[in-house]
Amino acid sequence: MVKTTLKIDGMMCGMCEAHICDAIRKAVPSAKKVTASRGKKEASFLTEEVPDVSGLRAAIDATGYTCLGIESAAYKKKGLFARE
Repeated sequence: MVKTTLKIDGMMCGMCEAHICDAIRKAVPSAKKVTASRGKKEASFLTEEVPDVSGLRAAIDATGYTCLGIESAAYKKKGLFARE
């Protein structure tokens, strides 16, 4: 799994977070656990492979928010039933 984190400027409320999550789901249909936080000014999601960065940036920018950066890193599931 790959965790992708986006730094986003312009989110002011819960609806802004919802707009960002919707844009991510449309740009990356395989995205799971999509979340956005206006307080942290970021959004994140999980995928099996690294997503298309240029398409993702364009989808965020098209909503009127500003994508300041995108980072993808390997993600290891945490929790009681996680497999090694």
